[in-house]
Amino acid sequence: MLVLLGCGVVANVILAKTKGFGGGTLMINFGWGLAVFAGVIVSYASGAHLNPAVTVGLVANGATEFGNAAAGIEVPVDVVSVLTYIGAQMIGAFLGAVACWLAYKQHFDAEPDAGAKLGVFSTGPAIRSYGWNLVTEFIATFVLVFVVIGFGGGRQGDGGLAALGALPVALLVIGIGASLGGPTGYAINPARDLGPRIAHAILPIAGKGGSDWAYSWVPVVGPLVGGLAAGWAAIPLLPLLT
Repeated sequence: MLVLLGCGVVANVILAKTKGFGGGTLMINFGWGLAVFAGVIVSYASGAHLNPAVTVGLVANGATEFGNAAAGIEVPVDVVSVLTYIGAQMIGAFLGAVACWLAYKQHFDAEPDAGAKLGVFSTGPAIRSYGWNLVTEFIATFVLVFVVIGFGGGRQGDGGLAALGALPVALLVIGIGASLGGPTGYAINPARDLGPRIAHAILPIAGKGGSDWAYSWVPVVGPLVGGLAAGWAAIPLLPLLT
């Protein structure tokens, strides 16, 4: 759901002959935020784990269980459960990208620019500099995971923003996109980038060009390291409130 709607808004803005063509960066930011909202809503049973960077960040922060106790799902945190969650996130991202391609099939066929086609599926830098691109993804993902941890875990006391569910996370993603999305397109989620990039490489998209594998490690490594750092930093910097 996250990737279908997120890649979908990009397709609507940049592919030829769509009704949303030329909608601009803010339309993409809002679309991705609402995609996160929808994804969090329907993934409640897993504890709303849609992003490997968030998953590893929560582990670094001291999480001992995944899942949703209210849904009767409590999964002990260990190597197997972490890898299972990340694998499921990758599969979901791949399937979402395939569904997006099907929805926009005629527009992919009508689009002459191979770069625009790839841009629907995966991120790319405005200025290619792998080191600085990595820094941007690290910072943006640090913000995401640090603030997500701040929403929950008793850090705001009774009645904190965690009680509002998906809405604060959606607004956060819109804000990150508007503020930090310019240099790299703010992947901030390894599955969101790598799963659709694999779909782009596999799908029979006419005139698609390459999948830019030379850059593909940046939106994986940057978010994972940023998520880990945020999880560790939140321990001393975001104390629990009682």
